[in-house]
Amino acid sequence: MEHITHFVLHAWEDTLPLVPFLLVTYLVLEALEHAAGDRVNAAVRRAGAAGPVVGALLGIVPQCGFSAMAATLYAGRVITLGTLVGVFLSTSDEMLPMLLAERTDAGSLAFVLLVKAAIAAVTGLAIDVVLRVLRRNVRAHEALRRFARGSGRAGASADEDLIDEMAGAGESVDHIHRLCEYDHCGCDDDADGEHADHGGHDDAHEHADHDHHGHEHGGGLRSIVKSALSHTIQVSVFIFIVTFALVALLETVGESVLSDFLSSNATLAVFASALVGLIPNCAASVVITQLYLEGVLGFGALMAGTLVSAGVGFLVLFRTNRNARENAIILVLLYAIAVIWGLLL
Repeated sequence: MEHITHFVLHAWEDTLPLVPFLLVTYLVLEALEHAAGDRVNAAVRRAGAAGPVVGALLGIVPQCGFSAMAATLYAGRVITLGTLVGVFLSTSDEMLPMLLAERTDAGSLAFVLLVKAAIAAVTGLAIDVVLRVLRRNVRAHEALRRFARGSGRAGASADEDLIDEMAGAGESVDHIHRLCEYDHCGCDDDADGEHADHGGHDDAHEHADHDHHGHEHGGGLRSIVKSALSHTIQVSVFIFIVTFALVALLETVGESVLSDFLSSNATLAVFASALVGLIPNCAASVVITQLYLEGVLGFGALMAGTLVSAGVGFLVLFRTNRNARENAIILVLLYAIAVIWGLLL
């Protein structure tokens, strides 16, 4: 019983700091959807071009809440895939606090952070460029269509494949309503109630407007807050449950298992470090950083492991972005990027 209480408290401590980030993110998403229009979509497109750079800078902050925010915004297609990757690669979970705790000199600390941010920004920008090229190049697109075609999202057009879906991110806010459809946040009920109050003469107009936007909210501020709270609670509960299971597993098996795995083969340390970094728990970045400080892992292995240490960002991505094939591709892409950069460094 004592162990269960400890696991619950640990999971609670890991989940609670994320709640404000999630709530703010969903409030922004709901507000954007209410204000959806040409000007809003144009602003999103302009911001999307610099998104990977901004995301890389935000990811430096030692708080995995930004990766959770990025995953949610990407699920709503407000930011590009390159921006999502930029935030994930720049985020390093517990690496920075541990380096500070070990009194790492300022020059070395700045070098590590700048390298991570530079890799994140360059890689994110490159991904956005490649996606745009693939989307416009018919021959290359057709070559990848069979591999990339998935079940897609609810409401996606029949001829839209995964390349279109990924490349279309960051172009508008028209996809945000799908998050509500997935989570059944109840905002449609508010809208339906308001529509009924307006009377039958507005039905045709409201129905056409609903078809145009895909999701129409009612109730103004009340509806925004209600929907944002609903999303935040659902995602927070999911994170808590998964974190509880991970804490129970890691503390039962022991972090020493991860240490043994990483230090068993120096040649494969980069591959192993990147694999451990994918674990959506702070234990992964703690073990990787500690082994680096002890001289067991080299700089390349440290980079490989911490480039993919996005913490609960992965959990939020899989919870909010319901295309499993797309999520798997993103996960494999991040692992490959981390390994490549780890080997180069």
